[in-house]
Amino acid sequence: MILETDRLIVRPLNETDLNDMFALDSNPKVHQYLGNKPITHKQEALNYIKSTIKQYNTTGVGRWAVIEKETKSFIGWCGLRLYNDMTFNNKTNFYDIGYRLLPKYWGKGYATESAKACLNYAFSTLNLNTIYGITEKENAASHAVLLKIGLNYIEDFYHDAEQMTLRWYALNKTEYQNIS
Repeated sequence: MILETDRLIVRPLNETDLNDMFALDSNPKVHQYLGNKPITHKQEALNYIKSTIKQYNTTGVGRWAVIEKETKSFIGWCGLRLYNDMTFNNKTNFYDIGYRLLPKYWGKGYATESAKACLNYAFSTLNLNTIYGITEKENAASHAVLLKIGLNYIEDFYHDAEQMTLRWYALNKTEYQNIS
């Protein structure tokens, strides 16, 4: 699976992304709204990559590397995740859209651009019925991205495992077809 937009290539993560993934997930700014728990060892980044590759093989989806076409630079990840191992807002077995970018690429529309491509893939290729989104309540930028790509804000909820208030979003295939 490789997706392409005007400025980006979205492709599966692989172990050669280790240094870039470590730079992403060890950055405190990136983790400001993710529980303030940046990683501290490259092995943690490698474990994430291996877990994501396993997701590709078992669920057919996962978070994918986002590459800036012009520079060929890894700028972060975007993609789908099947949450069949955790419960959010009393829901399990759902597809979530997510993204995480290095701070130097924030504010350029890359999260929106890559998320739109992944959303289109979810509905058009995978034929999924509903995609959900989750953000930390104070993360205004992520809130804006989810709204820009068409998800509907549903409600706030407290997530015990993360000990934080999160926001819940959803978009079904019919709604998507009406806006695209």
